[in-house]
This record gives sequence, C-alpha cells and structure tokens, in this order.
Amino acid sequence: MSIEFFRDLVICIFGLSATVAVVILVVLAFLLYSRLKPLLDSMKQTARTVARVSSAVENELAGPLAQIISFVQGIRQAVGFVNRFIKREEDD
Repeated sequence: MSIEFFRDLVICIFGLSATVAVVILVVLAFLLYSRLKPLLDSMKQTARTVARVSSAVENELAGPLAQIISFVQGIRQAVGFVNRFIKREEDD
C-alpha cells in the first residue's frame, strides 16, 4: 500500500461525505421551507389586511380630518388678520 492509494482513498471519502452533506442540507432546506410556507402565506395575508385597513382609515378619516384642520387653520389666519387691524386701530 503506497501513499497514492491512501491519497485516492481520502479523496474518495471526502468526496462522498461532501455529497452526503449537500444532500442532507438540501433535504433540511426543503423541510424548513415546507414548515415555513404556511407562516409566510399567513404573513402575506396579514400584510394585505393591514394595507386595506390603512387605506380605509386614510380614505375615511385622514381626508376629512385634513379638511377640518385646513378649515380651522384658515379661520385662525383670518382671526389673526383681523386682530392685526384691530391692534393698529387701537395704537392710533
């Protein structure tokens, strides 16, 4: 038995063990994917629901609220404008 035989034997053993390791990793990855797929689908559905709810809130609440806020801001500016004229007349 020469050194070449042992070299070839080690190369074959490492090659077979690497092949077995890759096959095991592929099987584990597939099992992990099959277990996580329902969870991922549920997360996608939840994200869609949250998007619909936020869209509904934006349409039903944010739009009218922005109109009310802009109306109140306009009234405040008008009152401030009138106050400036009133103060000027009092100063004279």
